Amino acid sequence: MKILGNIYYYLIVTLLYLHCFTMENSNLQIKIRSSLFSKDPESSDLGRDIISKSIEMINLLGFESFTFKKLGAAIGSNESSVYRYFSNKHMLLVYLVNWYWSWMDYKIVLETSKLNKAEDKIKMSIELLVADIKQDSNFSFINEVLLNKIIITESSKAYHTKDVDNENEKGFYKAYKQVVQRVSDFILEYNPKYEFPHMLVSTIIEGAHQQRYFAEHLPALTDVEKGQNNIIRFYTNLIISTLK
Repeated sequence: MKILGNIYYYLIVTLLYLHCFTMENSNLQIKIRSSLFSKDPESSDLGRDIISKSIEMINLLGFESFTFKKLGAAIGSNESSVYRYFSNKHMLLVYLVNWYWSWMDYKIVLETSKLNKAEDKIKMSIELLVADIKQDSNFSFINEVLLNKIIITESSKAYHTKDVDNENEKGFYKAYKQVVQRVSDFILEYNPKYEFPHMLVSTIIEGAHQQRYFAEHLPALTDVEKGQNNIIRFYTNLIISTLK
């Protein structure tokens, strides 16, 4: 059984390489839908600089104050060069959100493929989704720590728009929905009779983001304590007790 388990794990890793990311100059590359950009930012040094610096600037300035003109100046290029990659800053934000959730999905698949019990898969998924983010050396031009801060504070602006239905049909939010679906499948594996898996998973993700935000800015609204992993403990207990 252990040999079969190892074979299954390596099969999953192989499928991840084929479908979730590619290798480029010894670095992993997350695959993003081509409809989300005018030119693939990972195809050039300038494109990677645009992504890297935009993450820094959106985190520092906020999405409303961030502009392509400021970004161009920061990377030593002109504003028009940024427009060659993204038609507007909304599309750049959608790209960043998709990159983050594609990366998170890759991590969930990789870690849960080692596990046999549905309960363990759920617990691992919750830990990955709500824990403090650490920088991933596999993706050199992305600061996942700062990107996570943007996901917490700014990502809702990617889909709280008048065009959300049209953009949803075009697959703009597929990566986020895939993460929710994957963990929902673990829930149904654990308890096939549970009626609300998608509601539970999306509530946990969005709630955990709120708790991170409260901990930093409105601590009276949360019970987060430094070094105590209270968010992981709270949401793991919540989901397991709900499903029993």
